[in-house]
Amino acid sequence: MKRLSVIIVTYNSEHDIYDCLDSVARHCDVPAGDVEIVIVDNGSTARDAMFDAVRSRYGFDIVTVANDHNGGYGQGNNIGIRKASAPLLLIMNPDVRIVEPVFGTVLRAFEDDERLYMYGMKQLLAENRDSRHSFSFTYMMNGWLWVLLTGLCTRLDLFMPRFMYLTGSFFFVKKAEFESVGLFDESVFMYGEEDDIHFRLVHRFGPHIRYDSRHHYMHLVSGRKPSLKYEKAIFENLLYLHEKKGYSRLKTVRNFLRSTDIRLFRESVRVKMGKSDDLYQVLRGFRSYLKEYRDTIKSEGRKQ
Repeated sequence: MKRLSVIIVTYNSEHDIYDCLDSVARHCDVPAGDVEIVIVDNGSTARDAMFDAVRSRYGFDIVTVANDHNGGYGQGNNIGIRKASAPLLLIMNPDVRIVEPVFGTVLRAFEDDERLYMYGMKQLLAENRDSRHSFSFTYMMNGWLWVLLTGLCTRLDLFMPRFMYLTGSFFFVKKAEFESVGLFDESVFMYGEEDDIHFRLVHRFGPHIRYDSRHHYMHLVSGRKPSLKYEKAIFENLLYLHEKKGYSRLKTVRNFLRSTDIRLFRESVRVKMGKSDDLYQVLRGFRSYLKEYRDTIKSEGRKQ
């Protein structure tokens, strides 16, 4: 029986998947027979060649799944999870690299604590360069506090499992518990899923989540440019996810306006120090978009 299923969703990820799998193989500290890799492809142009290459190149049992349509990150992961045969899952982005042996530590942690259902680690952007995105406070808290406390706690590696969620790029989770709360919400194409998953799991099973700051993985996102499209996608997904929990659209918009104000102030200081103004300009546009959205909601409320 497999002990760990690694789920990777790909979409035109040929430039990433081989290095990703190389890192799994290089740092695997448990017998290869204990691990299976499940790759779900969401319609890559060179899918067949990629599948052939990964099946012939690696010593793991590799399950490849050709998704019949690109339903997004969550839908692809759900397909992979249902195919997985192990009781423990690792959800892993193709642009993540494992940088040290971790599987043995994680498997022992789950064996030693039967209540534990989710496990995450410290994210790096590059060697010796920490990321600020290993975990975050829930977006449902006050927007000012969300920015300030998330920034402070990530710098101190202070994780509070009841109020914080792990990043979705690399986390271990028990299959049975995840399935019992409905897996990923497939209405969300991409971004913002972590907060919703955390909410459902903690509500059902309590805050039995572990963040391990002693062990690391690398997420290769430092070269990504800030994007208004990305900011809007996060916001619009969370409007939907928060409404599921009875959280009003107006409250979500107000929280995002507060958090954007603080982020804008922080970026304005960076610009004065000679740093790039790319994120500052994106946040200015995003704040205008949020204000228009807020005014529209208020107008709709007055008409009712």
